Amino acid sequence: MTAALLSRALEGCRIVLTADRRTAEICAAFERHGANVLRAPALTIVPHADDESLIARTRELIADPPDVIVATTGIGFRAWMEVADEAGLSHELERVLEAARIIARGAKARGAVQQAGFAVAWVPETETAAELGDRLVDEGVTGCRIAVQHHGSGADGLDELFSAHGASVVSLTVYRWGPPADPQAVQASACAAAAGTVDAVVFTSAPAAFEWIRAARECGALDRIRVRAERGELLMATVGPATAEPLREQSVAVFVAERGRLGSLIRGVVVHLGEGRPSVSTTAGRLSVRSTGAVIDDRLVPLPPSGVAILRALFAARGAVVSRGTLLDAIPASAPNVHALEMTIARLREALGTAKLIHTVVKRGYRLDMQEDA
Repeated sequence: MTAALLSRALEGCRIVLTADRRTAEICAAFERHGANVLRAPALTIVPHADDESLIARTRELIADPPDVIVATTGIGFRAWMEVADEAGLSHELERVLEAARIIARGAKARGAVQQAGFAVAWVPETETAAELGDRLVDEGVTGCRIAVQHHGSGADGLDELFSAHGASVVSLTVYRWGPPADPQAVQASACAAAAGTVDAVVFTSAPAAFEWIRAARECGALDRIRVRAERGELLMATVGPATAEPLREQSVAVFVAERGRLGSLIRGVVVHLGEGRPSVSTTAGRLSVRSTGAVIDDRLVPLPPSGVAILRALFAARGAVVSRGTLLDAIPASAPNVHALEMTIARLREALGTAKLIHTVVKRGYRLDMQEDA
């Protein structure tokens, strides 16, 4: 681990990062709290810095300035400014931006516009293209000239919506989403999320969320991911409402960052997986389960996947008896048997340092030994 530790809040946690950009920054932020980060970019960004059509449309806007400019992504707006500068059009474009009403789809787009020195007139509360489009249509766009800077997929429907209501639309796609560099890594991360060997999957863009969910469906992992997320065993964390939409469409429980910024997303994950993680009071101390082990009174006990699976099933029962059959189903093995279960529990007790935490209930199964006042 290269980053200096700020806390051990995420010790024992494994986090899947689906982003293609700023990965070093995000990984370092999680690692500073003790996490192990697995990189599985669901898409790649293909820049259009030399796209002649983008430059040509920028010249069109300079010659015939728009009334409204819609910035849908921060990276896209910054890239547009860079392309204009390389083409020698930055000064002319600045005059266009200063005169136009600029609408930003979300916080990151607003930040990019403001960083470039321009004012933002409005940001939709939900940070979605749907709310943005409805607002402008309600205000009236007939006869207006509107420039729309699109995100990588370019499929937000704004061009068609504004055109259908009488606007003249100039479409600007500064970059496009390409296929993942390592599709096997993406599917492997989805399978790990389903199997319980990761604690969180982090999404910073809607297209990446869509593609990761598609990969999970293709490898048969989506149903189990849905169950684990609903139980609170797996945190599906997104930077904003638009990024969360592809997961919600598949009925996957989602955490949405409070402010729509990377910093807010990272803080939210740290809180949820750290102090906000479910725990129970046992005779061995306060217990919570992570993908690589158990935490007992802030002490991490590393465990193999089979031990984590057994402990997670007992934890979910909150002191109730769990049958041997249920525990056998929980063991990640091709053909588990009663002897394998007994050996796993024996090794689990040894690792935890106490035989009393997991109590044997004769002829019925096993249970956690809970504190009486719990």
